[in-house]
Amino acid sequence: MDGRIHSLESFGTVDGPGTRFVVFVQGCPMRCKYCHNPDTWAMTGGQMMTTDYILEQYHRNEPFYRNGGGLTVTGGEPLMQIDFLIELYGKCKEQGIHTCLDTSGIAFNPDNAAMMEKFDRLMPLVDLVMLDIKHIDPEHHKELCQQPNENILKFCAYLDEKHVDMWIRHVIVPGITDDDKYLYDLGYFIGQFSNLKALDALPYHTMGETKYEKLGIEYPLKGVPAMDKKILIEKKEKILDGIRARRNENH
Repeated sequence: MDGRIHSLESFGTVDGPGTRFVVFVQGCPMRCKYCHNPDTWAMTGGQMMTTDYILEQYHRNEPFYRNGGGLTVTGGEPLMQIDFLIELYGKCKEQGIHTCLDTSGIAFNPDNAAMMEKFDRLMPLVDLVMLDIKHIDPEHHKELCQQPNENILKFCAYLDEKHVDMWIRHVIVPGITDDDKYLYDLGYFIGQFSNLKALDALPYHTMGETKYEKLGIEYPLKGVPAMDKKILIEKKEKILDGIRARRNENH
């Protein structure tokens, strides 16, 4: 089966545990204002690659991935190509390769029976889901990403139900996603899930701005400064406060 692929990276170090082979898929329905890969949005373009071709590329450097690494699919939005994921991750499982899915969760739809059947087939093949929650508040999420977050939050509960390990990622943008109340609320929400294994609070950076210029797209966050790393530590603590509060209630 072919997947529509933007690019491949042989030595990813920020895309899951260990050193990883990273597959960037083409196509994403989200329009996050801070996205640094706007070239992956279009559902057309990219290169068509088979699952076998991707695994051939993985095996070229396999010794580097053996010590706690594996294969990550990111994007774009990988779940827009769920049939491709099922085939690729199925082959990974046969070959003992650790699988990580880096997703926004936007394609999850519990009201679509055909789609849920595919999710149910995919989950046993995924070792780790890195879920990027853009904003906990529904209205702010729509403003930030042009998409609702209702099903994204339901996806957290689904992953917990399926016993799939989950890392939560949250980009902290000055003046947009750095409000202490919403950070606490995010922590309080994710604190209920027993499959939560890690939290990445990621600092907003402006490195994507030049990509927008090259593509002729106006950069939505022009003038917003990069996140100060010292403040980032304080903001992450707010999320952790929420997690601790929820877990204390549950015990």
